[in-house]
Amino acid sequence: MNYTNHSLYEQINRQANSNNKHLAIRSVTGKGASYGQLIQQIDQLGRQLSRLGVKSDDRIALVIPNGPEMAIALMAVSSFAISAPLNPRYKAAEFEFYLGDINARAVITLKGMANEVRSVAKNLNITVWELSDFGPHDGFELVLNDNTNSNGSELLRPTQNDQLALLLHTSGTTSRPKIVPLSQKNICASASHIITALQLTSRDSCLNVMPLFHIHGFMAALVSTLVSGGTVICSPGLNENPLFIAKFFPTLEQFKPTWYTAVPTMHQAILLQADRHPEIASNNSLRLIRSSSASLAPSVMKSLESKLGSVVVESYGMTEAAHQMASNPLTPGAQKPGSVGIPSGPEISIMNELGEAVKFGEAGEICIRGPNIISAYEANPTANMTSFFSDWFRTGDQGRFDEDGYLYITGRLKELINRGGEKISPREIDEILLAHPSVAQAVAFAAPHPTLEEVVAAAVVPRDKNEFSSEELRKFVQQRIAAYKVPSQIVVVDEIPKGPTGKIQRIGLADKLLN
Repeated sequence: MNYTNHSLYEQINRQANSNNKHLAIRSVTGKGASYGQLIQQIDQLGRQLSRLGVKSDDRIALVIPNGPEMAIALMAVSSFAISAPLNPRYKAAEFEFYLGDINARAVITLKGMANEVRSVAKNLNITVWELSDFGPHDGFELVLNDNTNSNGSELLRPTQNDQLALLLHTSGTTSRPKIVPLSQKNICASASHIITALQLTSRDSCLNVMPLFHIHGFMAALVSTLVSGGTVICSPGLNENPLFIAKFFPTLEQFKPTWYTAVPTMHQAILLQADRHPEIASNNSLRLIRSSSASLAPSVMKSLESKLGSVVVESYGMTEAAHQMASNPLTPGAQKPGSVGIPSGPEISIMNELGEAVKFGEAGEICIRGPNIISAYEANPTANMTSFFSDWFRTGDQGRFDEDGYLYITGRLKELINRGGEKISPREIDEILLAHPSVAQAVAFAAPHPTLEEVVAAAVVPRDKNEFSSEELRKFVQQRIAAYKVPSQIVVVDEIPKGPTGKIQRIGLADKLLN
């Protein structure tokens, strides 16, 4: 089936028509929703959005913890308007930036959930709607609570193939985060690519441990599973609820999923739990394990295959491609440790700085084009000028193909800090450190880490020889930003090393400044 010619709503409705009673969404607490119930719930939330005056081009931010409520709300808003899922762990300043940057029409959050978005939205004059679950013990009936007495007159229709469905931000590098507008076509094309690569069917069930505000969790776990007619088991997530890791193998035994997808650091945490649950690990229901969003060490891949007895599929994705670009083939023995696989959806070309394809086997910039790729960033002509070679999108990653057509990433051209798959903008850390009255200069950079691959470190120059401790600065940052972005180490220096042109060069600072 050509998934790219249909919208997200049409894909779910098709499953509801053919597999009405088949389980679509399931929580780890026992509740569930069939495809028939899911489309009814999506329609109900669509009618509520209509009554609240929402239009198809309105941007609705979702600040909801991982779980079935987030999954259903995200599918509903993405079907009728433009969804913008945000990390519930953000601090006030982060919510203020993202809500303002996307020009949010409203925020949907969970009733009773503690977060800073309500006060920020109030200051920005943005409406907040709370989502409640009034459903029975074994099902969901999500209701938007609103006190504004809005009364929209136009019934919302599901958005179509060429309309926007999702707004996400890049993590940024040396510039502010860019807005990535993903259309229905982009999303459905990427879902098709993932379904094909993993051979997903309605017999599959995915245990989702990834955050749904991230393109990896949204596309690979949620959308691809629902479009293929399978079941998504919605967990609290390993990042948002680290305590769930202790329940991973009991959950595996109880619900018997056929696959899961995660970042390498999550796989490493799961391996530690495997030693505590050897019987479940060796007799599980998994037919595949997928890894993406950061490089998977060959040793971790080998341990996963050995301890869990499943083929491990490493893939390559990014937000601008609605996630997947390349993937190792599923066939046992076709995996190449250290490689992100073969092109799996879009075309991939290795190019030089002039936009010319290099000789086969040579390294260059990885460039992509296809139906899942954005055509432009939103409201960012400068980025659009530098991010495309004609209709080829420049990933900013360096790589090469081997003789079998497998892609190897040989380096990052950007200065993004990749903390276990979570991409962090160093400039964002710089700006917070520079807001401290005793800091004259600051630069954040990547420091190597044995399990996370990279963590945030920073160097600061005191203002007028002021004395302060590194721990004082870390606490200052902690109050203003999500915990995973806080530098693990801050060094105080008299001068920050600079390049020959006088510019600060982040790459290499760890070797120069850290012991």
